[in-house]
Amino acid sequence: MDFIIRGALQAVKALYNTELNESDINLQETRKEFEGEATIVTFPLTRYSKKSPEQTGNEIGEYIKENFDQVGGFNVIKGFLNLSFTDSYLLSTFRNEIQNEQFGIFPSVGKKVMVEYSSPNTNKPLHLGHIRNNLLGYSVSEILAASGYDVVKANLVNDRGIHICKSMLAWQKFGKGETPESSGLKGDHLVGKYYVIFDKEYKKQIEELKASGETEEDAKKNAPLIKEAQQMLQKWEAGDEEVINLWKTMNGWVYAGFDITYNKLGVSFDKYYYESNTYLLGKDIIDEGLAKGVFVKKDDNSVWIDLTADGLDEKLVLRGDGTSVYITQDLGTAQLKYNDFKMDQSIYVVGNEQDYHFKVLFLILDKLGKAWAKGMYHLSYGMVDLPSGKMKSREGTVVDADDLIEEMVDTARKRTEELGKVEGFSEEEKKNLYRMIGLGALKYFLLKVEPKKRLLFDPNESIDFQGNTGPFIQYTHARICSVISKGGETDHSFDKIQDLSATERELILALSRYPATVEAAAKEYSPAQIANYSYDLAKLYNKFYHEEPILKAEDEDVRNFRLSLSASTATVIRKSMNLLGIEVPERM
Repeated sequence: MDFIIRGALQAVKALYNTELNESDINLQETRKEFEGEATIVTFPLTRYSKKSPEQTGNEIGEYIKENFDQVGGFNVIKGFLNLSFTDSYLLSTFRNEIQNEQFGIFPSVGKKVMVEYSSPNTNKPLHLGHIRNNLLGYSVSEILAASGYDVVKANLVNDRGIHICKSMLAWQKFGKGETPESSGLKGDHLVGKYYVIFDKEYKKQIEELKASGETEEDAKKNAPLIKEAQQMLQKWEAGDEEVINLWKTMNGWVYAGFDITYNKLGVSFDKYYYESNTYLLGKDIIDEGLAKGVFVKKDDNSVWIDLTADGLDEKLVLRGDGTSVYITQDLGTAQLKYNDFKMDQSIYVVGNEQDYHFKVLFLILDKLGKAWAKGMYHLSYGMVDLPSGKMKSREGTVVDADDLIEEMVDTARKRTEELGKVEGFSEEEKKNLYRMIGLGALKYFLLKVEPKKRLLFDPNESIDFQGNTGPFIQYTHARICSVISKGGETDHSFDKIQDLSATERELILALSRYPATVEAAAKEYSPAQIANYSYDLAKLYNKFYHEEPILKAEDEDVRNFRLSLSASTATVIRKSMNLLGIEVPERM
């Protein structure tokens, strides 16, 4: 709709002898209750016309209608000029843009973006919170790639630390040599089992020490298990061969388990970073910051940065004994990632409990004079709750990702069979369809909400073939495929079409908004914009399907046009859902 802005600029120049910039024109979609497709807000233009908003709107509307044949009419409501497009313009848009194979494909913008997501700990399986993280990271990566960015999908694995040693120690003490093969458990589930066992045994020891007269604080420090775990970490850091071998073995189990879950979710990575390789990084940056006067060393040799002038506080960046804190290794890892890829933007997909941490990280890098720090962004997202409440991995009450995926697929099977949507399907086709619907329901439900919002995930609500859900959109796609299949071979020529029905106009307009929606979603890092666009498009197609005869249209050109419109809708739904990592079936 660039021509409208061009028209408004020409109108203001011709009518009021004033040169404006594109940014001076406030263009919006016309609200549903008014006639028209595009709206110019005329209030800001009255300073040039020296007339009322209504009169200004009428004058500009008349000028645009007279000089731009894409506009067939207009109306003015207070300070809003609503423009209506001609059928010929919409048909031209459909033929020349929407039906073009390059529709919605952006040229390269010449910029590289790294999206870091997942970042699991190797002491437990992935859970529902990880699912939101993975789906967000993957979808944002796909949206940015579709918008012309060169995208690197990265995963920083937290594979060291006291929490890892807890699982290792518990397995050593209570595992009796159990392996994924001997237990029949996925590797990440097996290691997670021993993380829970450690916590239970540790709590028992705390209670025993409290019963003997120790305070809770002392009991937590003096429990033999926690002391042994700390000793194991020290041995790991010293390179003890036995501890390192156990660590490699158990991490290997976890990685194999993660790969299965990632594959089920349909997410992938281009680059893995491991905390075991990066935890010593950052000390050079501390020296650099001391030399530049960004950091200060205190009497106990600890190194700090004072961020009080920036509305934050003093932050420790290196302990007095020379050991790293989290921010130290994050500074080093950020530098390593930039050295590896020289990206223009670096996006961290991490929960909102880390908002403060990333403010500090980005601010320190900026103060250190790292020009690339300007391109760093924390894609903060809210927690996911279930109707049953919050999750705690130490206590084994976490909602396991694999279990949830299995539950979603099973719920999809039950719902689909109840509705009788699998007649004529082979067992393999049924299995694939249930997987598509179950995962589509899960992904869509988690992605249709803006990332920053906390959300309540209800598995039953997510698998509904009527509401704002993945299965509704998937079913619409299957319905369109069925219509096209029944339409048979046609040349899809519709040269004689000149007039459009109201729903045909709406559908073409909705399809034309696809590229702008992708662009906006990329700018805002918001898969929710794509999800809700997909739902609105599917809803609109169903309205068109019920109001306009397609296969039974009496005129051959009308039939061909409506089949073409259906095919383009299916293509855009498929592209949109692919950006969310969701497959759409052709039969359902």
